[in-house]
Amino acid sequence: MDRPALILKPDRDKPVRNRHPWVFSGAVARVAGDPADGDLVTVCSAGGEPLAVGYWNSRSQIRARLLTWDPEAPVDDAFWRSRLARALSTRGALAQDAATTAYRLVNAENDGVPGLIADRYGDWVVVQALTLGIDLRKALLAQVLADLLEEAGVPAGVYERSDVDVRRKEGLEPTTGVLVGAEPPERVEVRENGHRFLVDVRAGQKTGFYLDQRENRALLGEVLRADPDAPNKTVLNGFAYTGGFAVYALRGGAGRVVNVDSAPDALRLARENVALNGFPARDEDFIEANVFGALRAFRAEGRTFDVIVLDPPKFAHTARDVDAAARGYKDINLLAFQLLKPGGLLMTFSCSGLVSADLFQKVVFGALADSGREAQILRHLGPGADHPVALTFPEGAYLKGLLCRVW
Repeated sequence: MDRPALILKPDRDKPVRNRHPWVFSGAVARVAGDPADGDLVTVCSAGGEPLAVGYWNSRSQIRARLLTWDPEAPVDDAFWRSRLARALSTRGALAQDAATTAYRLVNAENDGVPGLIADRYGDWVVVQALTLGIDLRKALLAQVLADLLEEAGVPAGVYERSDVDVRRKEGLEPTTGVLVGAEPPERVEVRENGHRFLVDVRAGQKTGFYLDQRENRALLGEVLRADPDAPNKTVLNGFAYTGGFAVYALRGGAGRVVNVDSAPDALRLARENVALNGFPARDEDFIEANVFGALRAFRAEGRTFDVIVLDPPKFAHTARDVDAAARGYKDINLLAFQLLKPGGLLMTFSCSGLVSADLFQKVVFGALADSGREAQILRHLGPGADHPVALTFPEGAYLKGLLCRVW
């Protein structure tokens, strides 16, 4: 096909041949033709062999994001519909589960649609256009999503939450608003494994809820449900956000959950979600504070907990942040080890993609060594199946965690 061509430097074509979806600026020798940012380009080896097709952005360090490794494939409306339909088909079990009405529909590069996130919240879809190439096509993609979901019996308005900092790396400003249908209400009620949650899809973190933690929340509930002494146990829910882990812990039989978060709006919604599921929402169980400071205060007071959940925000946004992030993870996990009762459980996470699972485990080990405690890893944790990771795109494995027994 007659497209501008992105010519790679010699010996820089291996990632493309291995179907990694990103082409960085350092791999580009020249561009033949004059593509506008967002246009499709054919990626070629140094010798001119066509290898793949992607969309171009001269303003990004990632010059091209690859869509297909068939250089002759038309990237037209039918292409986008096929990709989105394929992504939705892999969520079929969730779509049929009336007990769960919130989950990821499209996971960007990992679903073959680089730069697009789409999440379902009941009758609404919330999308993020993270790249220029997707931003230019978001009206089409939103309509296709709405049409496909309507065919599946899900009435869908599509709301945009492209208000994330990563867009600035693409030369884009944050933006939000309705793409298809009506604007969602201030709060959308969804179900997750039968639990009820109110979600602020218009202003909440990410697209409103941490959908990637669904299976880990369920695991926490299962562990407590299997413990006959659960009614006598207290859970510390650090970085509580809107109370997802708290609801599962209480449903699992925990006697008390103490929620700590620095965001007052999130804590208010956490309190509502706890009450929505039929549990008392006591003032003393919702603490507005910096989690690091709160845990230090608990340590000074001699307080201890039976279970601690740590689900902090991303600590490393760039490669330069990794060392500081490692120190932060070590600090917060050291505090947790010091606060746990013997035989207690620590469920700890990192959502920093730049912090590998191996590095995270080493950091948690370092915190354990400094604490003088002993621990066993019971489970390695990650996101649910609606957040797949493409085998050719290890960068997609951002969420990792450990469930530990601490002595």
